[in-house]
Amino acid sequence: AKFIDELIWREFYQSVLFHFPRLVNSNFRSEFDRFRWSANENNLLAWQKGFTGYPLVDAGMRELNRTGWMHNRVRMVVASFLTKHLMIDWQLGQRYFEEKLMDIETASNNGGWQWAASTGVDPRPLRIFNPTLQSEKYDAEGNYIRQYVPELRKVPPKYIHAPSTMPPALQKEIGVTLGKEYPKPIVDHREAVQRFKELYVRMKKGKQSKP
Repeated sequence: AKFIDELIWREFYQSVLFHFPRLVNSNFRSEFDRFRWSANENNLLAWQKGFTGYPLVDAGMRELNRTGWMHNRVRMVVASFLTKHLMIDWQLGQRYFEEKLMDIETASNNGGWQWAASTGVDPRPLRIFNPTLQSEKYDAEGNYIRQYVPELRKVPPKYIHAPSTMPPALQKEIGVTLGKEYPKPIVDHREAVQRFKELYVRMKKGKQSKP
């Protein structure tokens, strides 16, 4: 049933792109044409290389860079993080996936990115994944994280999903100093979410938004 469900999504996105071929390079929801995405190249690079300070995001991007593949759940998380936390244009994420994914398919890739960015055929514009909660739910023991982010292998399960919460003494004991062996979070989750919501409201009112 799940396999069939995924096939339906594939067919759906192919149908959407067939009828709206412009979507490869534009938003389905035209109001997002007013959204001024961030041009922070350092944040984009941190996302691409897997050094955001959010373990699940970093594990996913490193898996992608190393293997050319990434689990669908993690694809949604990293896409949401790029567009909603870093407020970077989904087209840059779409392009990066096109360069790296072995199973790349244009319609599904475009549909997935516009779904995550809420710029596509989707009714939930403020859907924002919490990468820490997603990690706790789908990788409770942190095995996926430890596989692709080896510097965190010694981090206890209690802190593996949010290493930035580790006490300094524990960081020293296991040799994982935040900001040294592993980066501190490049954005604060709550602040980023609030910022995106504010910009979204301004966009809906027709005002120019600045990230």
